[in-house]
Amino acid sequence: MYIGCHVSIRNGYENAAITAHSIGATAFQYFPKNPRSITIKEFDHKSASKCAQFCKEKGIVSVAHTPYPTKLIPENDQLEKQIISSILNDLEIAEACGSIGIVVHFGSTKTLEPIEGYKKMIELLNVTLENWNGNALLLLENNAGVKTNMGTTLEEMVQIRKLTHFPNKIGFCFDTCHAYASGLWNGDNWKEITERGRKIEYFNHLKAVHLNNSKYPFGKRKDRHANITDGYIKKEQWISFLHSTVIKDVPLILETPNTENYSHKEEIELLYHLNKTS
Repeated sequence: MYIGCHVSIRNGYENAAITAHSIGATAFQYFPKNPRSITIKEFDHKSASKCAQFCKEKGIVSVAHTPYPTKLIPENDQLEKQIISSILNDLEIAEACGSIGIVVHFGSTKTLEPIEGYKKMIELLNVTLENWNGNALLLLENNAGVKTNMGTTLEEMVQIRKLTHFPNKIGFCFDTCHAYASGLWNGDNWKEITERGRKIEYFNHLKAVHLNNSKYPFGKRKDRHANITDGYIKKEQWISFLHSTVIKDVPLILETPNTENYSHKEEIELLYHLNKTS
């Protein structure tokens, strides 16, 4: 089982991998560039190559996460062009670092009807991926349902992937807090979710999991991550989730608070322990 957390690239891509390894992680996530900007980054290819080599030697897997302003349903044509260029930049960096791919939140819109939003998202994905020939995948992440219903179901993920011209360049990232917040996963219905996910072939393309507890109760549509032991998802529910065959060999990435009182190193150790608990 690959377990890790989000790490900083402040000291370079290679050092991000070294940091992850130093705390016992076998997986990690990183922002390929400034998380607040979609400006194109002229990145350090040498550092990225060393990151890929280090991960290969240590048996570590990594994923990148697109910057926060990345929107798959942009408000205007100028922003759409910027986002396409930014995503291609992120894919290039992820490829150089040897990463599985880049995580991007499923689209949402406040101005368009949902069907028009889906169409616009598919168009953006088509234009973007037509210009991408690497191995790094674009990983669609489920939404928490904050002010929108879009992107909260497995069926949407699967259907959008199928409707693009390049489904082989798209995978999925499942966020546990988002699933809990949106009303998809209540902690006890994972068997039903896996059965449905297998039927529609969602899990065939699951490439990463964001492993986060929720600071708010089930179905509240609030995207607030909590540490594994601190939120509303219970220990027994985590054990059941971790034992699921559909996430075997899929990297589990913590996006939880990292403090002096409770570090990611301790949280990773806890997850390995829970995975061994019957």
